[in-house]
Amino acid sequence: MATQAKITSTEALESFRASLIVFLGKARRSLDEASDEVRSTRQWLQHDQRMHWEGEFRRRTKQLEQAQQELMSARLGAASHQQSALMARQAAVAKAQRELVEVEGKLRKLKAWNQNYDTCADPIVKRMDKLRQSLDELPKAIAYLVSVQKTLEAYAESAGPVTVPATAPSSSPEAEPEPESEGQP
Repeated sequence: MATQAKITSTEALESFRASLIVFLGKARRSLDEASDEVRSTRQWLQHDQRMHWEGEFRRRTKQLEQAQQELMSARLGAASHQQSALMARQAAVAKAQRELVEVEGKLRKLKAWNQNYDTCADPIVKRMDKLRQSLDELPKAIAYLVSVQKTLEAYAESAGPVTVPATAPSSSPEAEPEPESEGQP
C-alpha cells in the first residue's frame, strides 16, 4: 500500500475556483436586480400608480360634472325637436359615471395592493437576504481553495515521483529472514 498521495494535476481545483468566482458575480448581480425590482415595484405602487389613478379620478370627476351640467342645460332648453340631443347628453353622463366607477375600483385595488405588498414580498426578501449572506461566505471558500491548491502543488513538486523498488526474495545469506507468522509451522 502506498504511503503517498499521487497528485498529477490541480487543474480541477483551478477550474472549480474560476467557476465559483463567475457564479458569485452572477448571483450577486441577480440578487441586486431582484432587490431593485422589489423596491421599484413598491415605489410604482405607492407613488406612481397612486398619483396616476388619483389624477384620473379628478379628471373623470370633472368630466362627469361637465356632462351633468350639459344635461341640465339641455333639459332646461329642451324642446320636442331636441330630444335626440337630450338622449346624447344622458348617454354621456352614464358613460362618465361608468368611467368614474372604474377609476374608483382601480383605486380600491391599488389600496389593497399597497396594504398587502410588504406581506407578500417580505418572505421572499428574507430568503434573498439569507442567500446574500451565504454568498458573502464564498470569498472565504475561494481563498481556501487557493490555499489547498498551493499546498497540493507544493506537495506534488516536493514529493516527485517516488518509485519503490520491487523486492524479490533473495537466496543470499545476508537477506533478512522472513518473519514467521503465527499458526504456521
